[in-house]
Amino acid sequence: MSLDRPDPHDHREWLRTRELTLLERAYLTALIWLDRRLRVVDYLEFVETLYYKVNMQLPKSHTEQYNLDNKFWYWYPLYTLGSFSVVAYVVAAVTGALLGFYYAPAAASASGQPTVAYDSVLLVMGQLNLGYFLRSVHRWAAQVMVAAVFLHMLRVYFTGAYKEPRELNWLIGVVLVSLTLWFGYSGYLLPWSQLSYWAGQIGIELFLSVPLVGEWLAQLLFGGFSLSQATLVRMYIMHVFVMPFVTTALIAIHIGIVWMQGIAEPH
Repeated sequence: MSLDRPDPHDHREWLRTRELTLLERAYLTALIWLDRRLRVVDYLEFVETLYYKVNMQLPKSHTEQYNLDNKFWYWYPLYTLGSFSVVAYVVAAVTGALLGFYYAPAAASASGQPTVAYDSVLLVMGQLNLGYFLRSVHRWAAQVMVAAVFLHMLRVYFTGAYKEPRELNWLIGVVLVSLTLWFGYSGYLLPWSQLSYWAGQIGIELFLSVPLVGEWLAQLLFGGFSLSQATLVRMYIMHVFVMPFVTTALIAIHIGIVWMQGIAEPH
């Protein structure tokens, strides 16, 4: 944004030389008053430049440019799946942080009684105001994120957007898909219900089947060869403290590379 004044340091003289309506004069007077103290015009110009740079990153209508009306993967909305997955991630992160105030990662229980972790989930679902809604939003945001990331990877693959010079970003995307799946799996175990328990047991068996390093991975990720308090604590720490920081950093790098390279045209 530029006010097109002859002398950027003489706001008042510039304002006096213009024939303006009362509303325009009031607006410009307020803007000049703020600019003299906070240099807001410089920031507005930066925002305007940023806006046009963002628009330059958006792809042209591929269906029109390349006559691809019958090609599903070149459908324009599919080029927004990456942004859509980021939005879902942010929603899941915010709702998950709120749920963390009430969740207790403890597998202890009296004989025949639900675990402490499961009781905390029941508390959120049944007694906390809007708790059912909060957990449902978190759950659905996580599922939408998994679906959006998966479809995003398919779109990138079938349009050839993984090719040179975008190989590094493709590999980062593969890592992000793996982290997304582990996010979903670790979160699935946190309620420590019957479904969670047997999902965890299946996970242990899967890791034990890995040659050479299977037992080491099971010990590291699950705290042993059977489910216990150590398993729940490990999943909680990874889900809440480790993976959000790793995933957020990789998403920032991923988006930064897209910003520098632009969205790939179809091959």
